[in-house]
Amino acid sequence: MDENRKIQAKKYEKIKLIVKISESVVSFILLILFLWLGYSKSLELFAFGFTSNPYIALVIYGLVIGLVSSLISFPIDYIFGFRLEHKFGLSNLTFGKWIAEKFKAALVGSIIAAPIAFLFYWLISSYELWWLYLACIVWVYSILLAQIAPVLIFPLFYKFTPIDNEDLKAKLMAMCNNAGFKVSGIYKFNMSKTTKKANAAFTGIGRTKRIILGDTLLETFTDKEIETVFAHELGHYKRGHIAKNILISIFGTLVGLFLMSQIYVKLLPLFGFTHPWEIGALPLLALIAAVYSFFTSPLSAGISRKFEFEADRYAIDTTRDPDALESTMKKLADQNLANDEPNKLVEFWTYSHPSIKRRIEAARNYFRKKYEPAV
Repeated sequence: MDENRKIQAKKYEKIKLIVKISESVVSFILLILFLWLGYSKSLELFAFGFTSNPYIALVIYGLVIGLVSSLISFPIDYIFGFRLEHKFGLSNLTFGKWIAEKFKAALVGSIIAAPIAFLFYWLISSYELWWLYLACIVWVYSILLAQIAPVLIFPLFYKFTPIDNEDLKAKLMAMCNNAGFKVSGIYKFNMSKTTKKANAAFTGIGRTKRIILGDTLLETFTDKEIETVFAHELGHYKRGHIAKNILISIFGTLVGLFLMSQIYVKLLPLFGFTHPWEIGALPLLALIAAVYSFFTSPLSAGISRKFEFEADRYAIDTTRDPDALESTMKKLADQNLANDEPNKLVEFWTYSHPSIKRRIEAARNYFRKKYEPAV
């Protein structure tokens, strides 16, 4: 990444960070005022003015909240989600397609979230241990989504096709066989439809396990670099990160919901509510969840960064090519406009992946200690 690109990356990250923090603070304040000034209770009464059924009232309440939130956030999304990406040369979407993608994402997200929302309301209305039952349902639902997402949900947004480079495919399949990794396929997807950024990922569980590679990655990276990316993704499987993440998710969901439920009950009277199932009180639970997420972010981000380092080491063990890993990291930083040397506090609190500079240094040190003495 040349010096001008590094300056752009730092500027891009700074803008995104300021916007994210500002949005979070403003949303937090507005949500408190919405509850404190009684507007949430008024909206609940408005919803029940149309029906006596609490589930229909919940839908009406949610639709109003969603519509108002969308209207308030749209100018920010447009400036910093559409214009900014074009300003830095990262987006391939026209305004019309950007709107269409946002609408599609909102629709799909609502369909996915609706069953959980109704189950949550039924549980909180019926059981004192609603948080425990909800945690169990969320675990099962998450596993189901992980199975169906690659074949039912992702294709709604991207077109998936088997990679057409037969030599590369043979090498990648050989790597899978050597790792004992049974995969349903190796696919490319038209990531260029929306962005110039590049990415690859491991998706699905069970019979739907697959590796997906963005066409932006396949078109701009060498076979050696793609093999390195692929080896990194295999590293997540080989080092048990999938199972570990499931266990962490189970524990985190259980602890998080328990703590939030206790705080929620204690704060209800402060905002004029009596029962936890009052629809107007539910934003208070969302507020507590946001605070909980903020303070647990460093822990989850730190675990994720640890897994990324381990996957990089597996890639080194597989390819024995630190040069390919370094060139891959630098290309990804350049193509994704990633800040390769971010502020340490920002990295600690928010980065799910280590900075590019740290990843390269760690991989070099690992290769030097493990392999160079034997040369």
